[in-house]
Amino acid sequence: MTSVVKSATRTIRIGSRKSQLALVQTYWVREQLQKSFPDINFEVHTMSTQGDKILDVALAKIGDKGLFTKELELGMINQEIDFAVHSLKDLPTNLPEGLTLAAITERENPADALVVHEKYKDKQIDTLPEGAVIGTSSLRRLAQLRNRFPHFTFKDVRGNLNTRLAKLDAGEYDALILAAAGLQRLGMGDRVHQIIPKEISLHAVGQGALGIECRADDQDLISLLKAIEHPETRDRCLAERAFLRDLEGGCQVPIGVNTEIQDGNLTLTGVVASVDGQNIVKDTVTGSANNAEALGTELANLLREQGAKEILEQIFAEIQRGS
Repeated sequence: MTSVVKSATRTIRIGSRKSQLALVQTYWVREQLQKSFPDINFEVHTMSTQGDKILDVALAKIGDKGLFTKELELGMINQEIDFAVHSLKDLPTNLPEGLTLAAITERENPADALVVHEKYKDKQIDTLPEGAVIGTSSLRRLAQLRNRFPHFTFKDVRGNLNTRLAKLDAGEYDALILAAAGLQRLGMGDRVHQIIPKEISLHAVGQGALGIECRADDQDLISLLKAIEHPETRDRCLAERAFLRDLEGGCQVPIGVNTEIQDGNLTLTGVVASVDGQNIVKDTVTGSANNAEALGTELANLLREQGAKEILEQIFAEIQRGS
């Protein structure tokens, strides 16, 4: 195939979801690439994904394989766009044949954030009252928080960020659990009331990072995209994604992670929890960051030996029953 980078038009088409956050992220990627390659024209093409269209059903009940990525991937396969920008946490660990994860950008804070109704401005997550209504659409957050705070009432919340915050401010919820990175990227960092400590809730695989996906045979484009890759973020996220992939867990299962790199060593912590928060297995591995994916596999095997497989099988069965 003739590389798009060498084409006469020197135009590269970037695919993005239509949501406000997706567009902010995509235009940021375009800006970074434009700085490095001023002679190339980068065009943004938007698409609506299944996850954008179905807003009244819990994510876990829809099915999570490519929920926010499938339409963009078809666009690449059909050569309607050349690459797509994803929130990495939404990108399945097994990609369609012919596509590859070309680059991972520098990560924003990957932690979850507590956002509260104004009446609880003086509270932290561990001092909210019994029965407080906590909004989240994530089984991962739900499972970990139920384990620590069984006295809270948890309620699903969907919609874009502005819609969720409006529901909170209207009093439908006492607090929301959201990704700190999304709030920061949209200029809403002032709504972060508390960063949730990793001891309470481990974040999603890839959270806070952007994943850039393109056709695997376009080596010139892949080389171009590497210009905005962040090596440390890449190593951390590859370890996390290998851990998730080897547990055969999708984006909407209660699997959380935390990664740190120090002096060339990567420390990966992972958790698998039942939705009711009653059963949790958690462990940590450390090794060379050069062996990031092998560390993810090692941790997956450790947790599987401790009962993670049985927990996940039960969750999948519950989801299929529509519970």
